[in-house]
Formats: sequence, structure tokens, C-alpha cells
Amino acid sequence: MCTGKCSKCIGITLFPLAVCAIVSNILLYFPNGQVLQLSEITDLVWFFHGILGAGILVILPAFMMLGAGGAGCCANRCGMLLSVILSVMGFAGGAYCVVISLLGLIGGPLCDTGDGEYLYPFRNDTLEDNYLFNQTTWSICKQPENIILWNVVLFSILLVIGVIEAILCFIQVINGLTGFICGTCMRRRKTNISGM
Repeated sequence: MCTGKCSKCIGITLFPLAVCAIVSNILLYFPNGQVLQLSEITDLVWFFHGILGAGILVILPAFMMLGAGGAGCCANRCGMLLSVILSVMGFAGGAYCVVISLLGLIGGPLCDTGDGEYLYPFRNDTLEDNYLFNQTTWSICKQPENIILWNVVLFSILLVIGVIEAILCFIQVINGLTGFICGTCMRRRKTNISGM
């Protein structure tokens, strides 16, 4: 397969992943469909790991990958080199999303435990006692309703998207370097024996 075609396939794959990351991050601002006060939203949501990290920082290299993998296979080495640089940025965005999502899963959500005060009831848990492995502790959060399930699902989606995007961007770095060094398409040249 040409490195240009591989680049185009990766670029096309990254677009829906980036859109899903942006939507998932936006949904974290509205737990269970409720509009909350800014002080009642989990702090890690404000790091914009889905909007900026797995979203915008991945869409930019995806556009470049489509351009570098354009029709013609004309040894578009500059395009491949630029796609390598932007893919490193996309890899960093995916990795950033993974780190923040892991922290969000481990630390748990901000919630009202019944006394009207919003706090992080699971932040000091050890990994053995973590709320992720003990669903009976989920009842400690009274408001917003189903906040723990909401956060676990959305942070998990963002974690998986970030991992996939980081892997695809890393593959594009290798692919782009190959395309830059060797050219974007390796076609066998047909020689005409009768024309010699």
C-alpha cells in the first residue's frame, strides 16, 4: 500500500473519533442532562481533554493526512513531513486525553452526598478500595442523579478514543517518515523491452 493511501485512511478514521471526543467532553458538563452551576461540575472536565486534546489537536493532523494522501502519488514529501509534525501533535493530544480521563476515572465525580455540599467523596480512596470496583459505594452521591455512571461511561469513552487516536497518530508518524524518506508511492516501473 502507498504511504499516501495509508495516510488518507488514518485521516478519515480520525475525524469521527475526534467528533465523538468533543461530544463526550461536552456531555460531561451536563450530568444526566442537567444544567449545573459551574462550581458543581467535576474539575477535570475543565481541562478540555476531549474538546482540545482528542478533538482539535487531532482534527488538524487529520486534515493534513488527507492532503498528504491526496491523489496523484507525486512524491509529496513536504506534505508527508508536515503530516509527521502534526501527527506528533495529535499523538500528544490523544495522550493528554488518556491521562486526564484516567485521572477522572480514578478520582471520581463531584457530587452532593446529601447535605447540600458538593465534594469528591472518592478522591482519597486507595486503588483496592476504589469506587470503580465497589458499586455499592455509588449510592453515596445523591445529586446529580446517576452522576457516577455518567462520569464512568463518558471518561471511559474518552479514554478509549484517546488511546486509539494516539496509536493512529503514532502509526502516521512512522508512515509519514517512510513517505518522506522513500516517497509517497512505491510503484514498480514497467520497462518496455521492445522500446530499448
